[in-house]
Amino acid sequence: MVLLHVKRGDESQFLLQAPGSTELEELTVQVARVYNGRLKVQRLCSGLTDDQIEELKLKDEWGEKCVPSGGAVFKKDDIGRRNGQAPNEKMKQVLKKTIEEAKAIISKKQVEAGVCVTMEMVKDALDQLRGAVMIVYPMGLPPYDPIRMEFENKEDLSGTQAGLNVIKEAEAQLWWAAKELRR
Repeated sequence: MVLLHVKRGDESQFLLQAPGSTELEELTVQVARVYNGRLKVQRLCSGLTDDQIEELKLKDEWGEKCVPSGGAVFKKDDIGRRNGQAPNEKMKQVLKKTIEEAKAIISKKQVEAGVCVTMEMVKDALDQLRGAVMIVYPMGLPPYDPIRMEFENKEDLSGTQAGLNVIKEAEAQLWWAAKELRR
């Protein structure tokens, strides 16, 4: 087994363990998938903050269909991305707790703890977040909601900083000892 310490620039991202016989092409794709999966979890966690569980549209056809479990608290979304149907305090706590757990799974602190991150761990974090959203919004989120779009892999990151952080699998590179490892 080989232990990889994945960095972007000089900043530690995560540890990954792979068999020494793994082809470089397969390893590069695996690293890119875990890296991009961690970014998705981070985007979902940041998209579920209190300030963003809202929207400007007051006449939203989905507003009455996508009401949070336990009732809604109206909060105007200054960003204009949500319908204003914020969950009550109890449901907010469900989201907050799940966010903290998901962030811990993909945290850069895992490097310091010597914990290797796998794609299964990333998927587990995504599943936890998906489950929490289903608990809070049992009728689902509107089709335009950024969180729903993330879960359905339909997110549009063009023109955003988040879009610049995603590494395309075909363009991913592995480096060791200041030399690129060719696929």
